Amino acid sequence: MLTGIYDNAGDHIEDSGSAPLTKVRAGEVAIGFGLRQQAVADKADGLPIDYIDPAEGNFSLTESVAVVDKGDDTNEKAMEMAQCIIENGREELQSYYPLALYEGEETDAENLSANPKVFPEPLTVDLLEQHQALSEECK
Repeated sequence: MLTGIYDNAGDHIEDSGSAPLTKVRAGEVAIGFGLRQQAVADKADGLPIDYIDPAEGNFSLTESVAVVDKGDDTNEKAMEMAQCIIENGREELQSYYPLALYEGEETDAENLSANPKVFPEPLTVDLLEQHQALSEECK
């Protein structure tokens, strides 16, 4: 199925999450698979844009930050940097990617996906590489 999508997309396939909606806004394409929060904002601004949530689920872009635990070799400055981003940049990130991640944050109902896909296992480098390989095989 993924192969068919890639074949039919032709020159319209995009690697950027915001590019599909940009093409819809410009009238270059009729539909796009892109960042949900941008479509929600465009609709709220009165643009002739609408959105649906796939029954199979969809992903949420959170612009998260993580520090790899390397035991005694973990760089303390990396954790300080992550904490700085969370404390000083999180509020602005929420304006672009309005999805609650931390205790005390809330997501307004309009920005919640109707069918979020939750995976039983955490994303690891190996699992990410498997997902990337599948995507590349279908191109």
